[in-house]
Amino acid sequence: MILIVDDRPENILPLKKILELHDFKTDSAESGEEALKKILKNSYSVIIMDVQMPGMDGFEVAEAISGFGKAKDTPIIFLSAVNKEKKFITKGYSSGGIDYLTKPVDADILLLKVKTFYKLYEQQQELKAIQHSLQYEIEIRKKAQEELAGRMEELRVILESLPQIAFTIGVDGKIEFVNEHWFQVSADANVFPESHPEDNLYERWETSFRNGQEFTGEARLRHLETQEYKYFLIKIIPILQNGITIRWVGTFTDIHQQKMANELLEHKVEVRTKELLDKNSELETTNHELQQFAWVVSHDLKEPLRKIQTFSHLVKDKYLNENAEAVSYLNRSISSSARMSRLISDLLDYSRLSVKAHFQPTDLNSLLDDLLSDFDEIILNKQAEIRISKLPIIDTIPSQIRQVFQNLISNALKFSKEGIPPVINVTSTIIADKHVDAAEHYEGQYCKIVIEDNGIGFDEKFLDRIFVIFQRLNNMNSYEGTGIGLAIAKKIMDKHNGVISARSAENRGAQFILILPLVQEQALNEIKTEKSAISADEKNL
Repeated sequence: MILIVDDRPENILPLKKILELHDFKTDSAESGEEALKKILKNSYSVIIMDVQMPGMDGFEVAEAISGFGKAKDTPIIFLSAVNKEKKFITKGYSSGGIDYLTKPVDADILLLKVKTFYKLYEQQQELKAIQHSLQYEIEIRKKAQEELAGRMEELRVILESLPQIAFTIGVDGKIEFVNEHWFQVSADANVFPESHPEDNLYERWETSFRNGQEFTGEARLRHLETQEYKYFLIKIIPILQNGITIRWVGTFTDIHQQKMANELLEHKVEVRTKELLDKNSELETTNHELQQFAWVVSHDLKEPLRKIQTFSHLVKDKYLNENAEAVSYLNRSISSSARMSRLISDLLDYSRLSVKAHFQPTDLNSLLDDLLSDFDEIILNKQAEIRISKLPIIDTIPSQIRQVFQNLISNALKFSKEGIPPVINVTSTIIADKHVDAAEHYEGQYCKIVIEDNGIGFDEKFLDRIFVIFQRLNNMNSYEGTGIGLAIAKKIMDKHNGVISARSAENRGAQFILILPLVQEQALNEIKTEKSAISADEKNL
C-alpha cells in the first residue's frame, strides 16, 4: 500500500487515480500528524510526502518516521512546488527521503519511481524475511547443537557408569569415546581390542556397519592383564536422527564365567543324556524280557491252578458227596484258585499296556455295541438297563479303550444294590479343555464321556486310592475282583493323553468321567509344548 501525504485534497486525488489505474492500493493523509498516526497502525511500501504543510512539514514527518522501528526503512518521495533550492533538496535526503521531485510532477516519472521503490521495498522485505528465517534456523541449530552436546555428555556419563566396556563409534567407523573399562582389553583408546582369529569379529562387524544394521555376537578378546582370551558378548547399535545414523554405541559384556559354566553344563548334559539313552536301552531290553517272563509265568502259574481246580472238582464230586464240611473246604479252595487265575490274567493285561500301539479313528458306539454282547448273561440275570447316547469317533487304541469301558461297565454291574436292577447311562459332550469341570464347547478338542450308575457308590475321600493297583474298597467275600481293573483303566487313559476321574457318595451310585482328545496328534503337540515351556522355566530358574 502507498501512502500519499498532502494538506490539499486536490493534490491527493490525481495521484491516487494514477496509482490505482496501475493496480496500486493507496491511502492518504492531509497532515503530518495524521500521517504519523496511520504509519503507526499500517505498513506502507512507499510514502509520497508533500514538503510544505501546516503544522509538521514533510521533513519533520520523515525525521519522526526514521525513529520508528517498523517504518524506518520505508521509501519516502518528497514533492515540493516551493522549496526547489539545493539546500532544501539536500535536507530532504538527509531527513530520510530517497528521492525529491519538484512540482509540477511528471506523472510517468513519478509512476516509474514508485514502481522501482515499490519493487525495492518488496525485495527488502523478502530479504528481511529470509534473514529472519536464517536467524531462526541458526537459533534452532544452535539449540539443537547445545542439546546434542548435553546428550552426548549425558551419554558419556552413562557409559562411564556401566560395568561393561562401553564405547561410541562415528559414522566414519572411528572410535569417538571409550569408558575406563576399555583399557582392560586395549591400551589405545583409538584401537579396537585384539580378538581371537577364529571368531572373525571385525569382519562380521564390518558387514553390519556397511548395512547400517545392529550387530550382536560373541567373541574372545585378549585381556591385557592376563594375556588370555576371554568370552565377551558384543552389542553395537546404530543411533538414528531423522532416520540417519549419526553414531554407533557398543558394549562388551564379560560372559567368560557364564560361558565356561554353560560348556561344563552342556558336557554334563551330554554325558547324562548318553547315560540315560543307555539306561533307556537297558530298560527297553529288561521290559521286553519282563513281558516274555510274564507270558511264561502266567502260563506256568495257570497250569497248576487248572489242575488244582480240576482235581478238586473230581474229589468233591466223586468222593465227598456225603461230607458237607469237606465240600465246603474244597469249594473255598476252588474259589481261591479261580481268584488266583483271575489275578494272573489281570496282571498280564496290566503288563501288556507298556507295549507300543498305534492310534486310529474309533467309533465308540460300535465298540460299545460289540462289548455289551459279552455282558448279555449278567445283564439278563440282573435285569440291568444300559442307555448309551451318541458317542463321537475319536483317535484311540481300540483294544485298550475297549478294556476301559469293559472294566467300568463290569464294575457298574458288579457293584449294584441288592434287589435293585442296575441302570447305567453313558453320555458324551465336546469340551475345550482337558478338565473334568470344563464347559461344553462345540469346537472343542476333547470328548468328555460320563459312565453313571445307581449302584452302591463309594466315599469320595478314597478317590485317590481306587485307581491304584491292588486297592479295594469293598469286602472280598461280597464282591469278586482283584483291585486291578481301575488301575488298568488309569494306565490306558494316561497312554491316551487323557484323564479319568470319579464322583460318588455311598449308596448313591457313581460317575466315572473320561476325557479323551478327539485327535491324538493335537494332544501330543500340546504335551510337547508344555514340556518345552517347563524346560524353559527350569532354565530360567
